[in-house]
Amino acid sequence: MSKKKNKVVTIYDIANELNYSPSTISRALKNHKSIGKDTTKQIQETAKKLGYRPNSLAASLRNNRSNNIGILIARINRPFISSLISGVENSARAAGYNVLISQSDDNYKNEVANAKALYDSRVCGIVASLSMETKNADHFKQFLEQDIPVVFVDRVPSDLNSYRVIIDNYSAGYKATEHLIQQGCTRIAHFAGAQHLNIYKLRKNGYIDALKAHGITPDKELLIYMNTMSFEEGQEATSKLLNMKKPPDAIFSSNDTAAVSAIMQAKKQGVKIPEELAVIGFNDDPIASIVEPALSSISHPAMKMGELSTKRILEHADKKIEQGVSEITVLDTEVIVRASSLRKK
Repeated sequence: MSKKKNKVVTIYDIANELNYSPSTISRALKNHKSIGKDTTKQIQETAKKLGYRPNSLAASLRNNRSNNIGILIARINRPFISSLISGVENSARAAGYNVLISQSDDNYKNEVANAKALYDSRVCGIVASLSMETKNADHFKQFLEQDIPVVFVDRVPSDLNSYRVIIDNYSAGYKATEHLIQQGCTRIAHFAGAQHLNIYKLRKNGYIDALKAHGITPDKELLIYMNTMSFEEGQEATSKLLNMKKPPDAIFSSNDTAAVSAIMQAKKQGVKIPEELAVIGFNDDPIASIVEPALSSISHPAMKMGELSTKRILEHADKKIEQGVSEITVLDTEVIVRASSLRKK
């Protein structure tokens, strides 16, 4: 014998219980100031007693928009991304909004499918960081065409008129390379990410210009392009570099994951860090302080980027920003010097 399902309680049930109109019940449940405090309290207590739950799906269908902010990111297990999500969620929760999180695993097709799922969920805004594979961001146009704000963070497209919250990647790449030069390094290798993504292209450009500014000719053999900046890619690249006739005396990696693997591979091959090989990463992930020797890195204010992204969406929802307006917010970074690159004390 099948178990009878519990009846879903509606505002009409509360209205019948208290002999109020459904519209009065609805306004009281939303704390509308047109309903007296005592009446509101009575209605809300009765709703709780009866087990009433607001139907957010029905509300979003009526309004064609929900109180949900979508987050579309590459990999949730990256420290930068988890801090970004925390920034978005903390700000969203404080404003009475919920967060829906979706990850692409750095796969373009997954990103397109996830964007459609979030659009169909009637989110009121999107915070997005592109996958490593994404070269075409047309799947975000469906949001913009409906005036649903999209805030791109870190990995941003170059051809969409939208909000962006970024760091100065060129300046960060320049500062990281200059730090290594100031430590006496002259053969500096660079682990560069996918060049169709601006963040990695700009970091590489900063690296090249810093070398030139200090009279060092860039060596193409020391420029290593990677697909995903993974631990394995970092290991393989470091092994290849250290087996060169003239190996590098420093590595600037575009993320901390590959930088940590460079330290571990170098130690495995008997290379001293930083005396024979200085290493600096990017993001200042927690692992940077754990690896031995501790990894120098570039700060990446992920939490603040998440908070600012949410702020843009909420301002858009409150009509504090004109429709069609885009804005680029650029945050500062700094070199976090630790033992892995510190030759001169």
